[in-house]
Amino acid sequence: MYMDVITREILFNRVRSWMLEAGAFIRHKINDPLVINTKSNPKDLVTEMDRKVEFFFASKIKRYYPDHLLLSEEGYGDKLADTSGTVWVIDPIDGTMNFVHQKQNFAISIGIYDQGVGEIGFIYDVMRNNLFSAMRKNGAYKNDQRLPRLDENKSLNESIICLNHYWLTENRLVDEKVMQQLIKDVRGTRTYGSAALEFSYVAEGSADAYITMGLEPWDFAAGKIIVQEVGGVTTNITGEEVGMLDRTSIVTCNPSIQGFLIEYLMKAKK
Repeated sequence: MYMDVITREILFNRVRSWMLEAGAFIRHKINDPLVINTKSNPKDLVTEMDRKVEFFFASKIKRYYPDHLLLSEEGYGDKLADTSGTVWVIDPIDGTMNFVHQKQNFAISIGIYDQGVGEIGFIYDVMRNNLFSAMRKNGAYKNDQRLPRLDENKSLNESIICLNHYWLTENRLVDEKVMQQLIKDVRGTRTYGSAALEFSYVAEGSADAYITMGLEPWDFAAGKIIVQEVGGVTTNITGEEVGMLDRTSIVTCNPSIQGFLIEYLMKAKK
């Protein structure tokens, strides 16, 4: 049974205010000295700000929605065996390396799922003060402007594709030569260093696809909802539905080019 409309609208407005509050806090503290640590490897950064922002949301959730569950990156979440109930999937700062080195090109990302169905998605480009949002079957917005449906006649050679340039070099997951051919066949490529922002750009039509070989649920939970509300699709690289509890490959794109991208990626897959 889906979340009812009134409950969803109240929840949406409350989370929107929390997103803006957290963003204002980050902007206020952006030039303060940072405590920076690494997690799985030297490129996998985490800061005190990541933890503070996640704690802010975790505290709000437990206060207002004690029966809801939290899936998150920095340790304040619950251990989930499945997606039953209402689950918040949070990345407090998606693009921590950009946050540390550039002080821009990062986002707060929150997706809310009820019984496994995406109900609400928020991605906040903090430094540009652009808030992307969506409610199921209610469209997607950038700030207060509704985003149009994606162009159904987009061709691959007209498309801008977001991907990490690592996949164009020798690696263990995909054949870089096939990926290089894909790059030759599209109009252009971009790399932004934040999965959440790249989902947002697909949703607004400034990019036509985002491809990655490995994302955690908190990296794509919000973006999947927002892209879906403008007619986009999100699958793994073989075209299958993605689960919300496991790391997975991702193709999120304009549906008119999905088949072409999957064909390339199936050839590239090792």
